[in-house]
Amino acid sequence: MSPVTEFLRPLVLFGPSGSGKSTLVGKLLAEFPDKFGFSVSHTTRSPRAGEEDGKAYHFVTREKFLSLVAEGAFIEHAEFSKNLYGTTFQAVRHVADTGRRCILDIDSQGVRNIKKTDLNPTYIFISPPSVAALRQRLLGRGTETEDSIETRLKASVTELQYAREPGVIDLVVVNDDVERAYGLFKKIALGETTEGDLMPELDS
Repeated sequence: MSPVTEFLRPLVLFGPSGSGKSTLVGKLLAEFPDKFGFSVSHTTRSPRAGEEDGKAYHFVTREKFLSLVAEGAFIEHAEFSKNLYGTTFQAVRHVADTGRRCILDIDSQGVRNIKKTDLNPTYIFISPPSVAALRQRLLGRGTETEDSIETRLKASVTELQYAREPGVIDLVVVNDDVERAYGLFKKIALGETTEGDLMPELDS
């Protein structure tokens, strides 16, 4: 039996870049450091300002990443905007070994891969209220080119379409207001509710 099946059921968060997944996870970990742990993913992209290796991501070369793929180290991995991202079995085990509920922040490609494993997580889709709101958030980062923003906006539609497919997600949290969204996310994570938001239409 894989050790993954013995874990406290993890939480898988996915949604468009800029939807606020990292903010919600950060607030949860700050409030409940002994109850939850973040699965730190590997990536071949360069760190953004303020990101620390081993905390935001494990930043590795493409060669190292592909070596880990060959070793079967990843639960899931995917490529986006010419960068590779992946979650290792060891990253999830590390959280589970401390008795905390593991949180994974991935994209729809990663969700598809996880659904082929026996991880059996709860899937939560984090959604912005609209494409216009998402565009403003990406512009606000100051780290995205216009082409990059357009790529991410197109990807957001793909993410939403996939999330609408039957059986893909368990719950939706619309990040229209950070405090409201966090309140709902926290209740879901703590098992205090099994009710989420309705899936919005991502029209500008």
